[in-house]
Amino acid sequence: MAQYMIAYHGGSQPSSKEEGMKQMEKWKMWVKGLGDKVVNPGTPLPTSVLLTSTSVEEDNDPNSMKGFAVVRAETMDEAIEIAKRDPFLENGGTIRVSQMMEMK
Repeated sequence: MAQYMIAYHGGSQPSSKEEGMKQMEKWKMWVKGLGDKVVNPGTPLPTSVLLTSTSVEEDNDPNSMKGFAVVRAETMDEAIEIAKRDPFLENGGTIRVSQMMEMK
């Protein structure tokens, strides 16, 4: 089975602690539903910088990558179906699904 990265972009933060707890419970149920397909249930990325050959800048883009998860799936279509059920989409964000290639 191939591995796919589900990358989280943009989205809104919870407006209250209670809303955050509800979102966390939805995320936990989504992860639990993945069973053995989950490789990495999620890694938040609280800060990032943009690098070029001549500069280093803070990444202030509201649609920057906010985190990622890694799942196993037989096909890209299956990985997309997994991502469609991710509760992150309820927060107004977008998800990019990318097949990962193992380098040896």
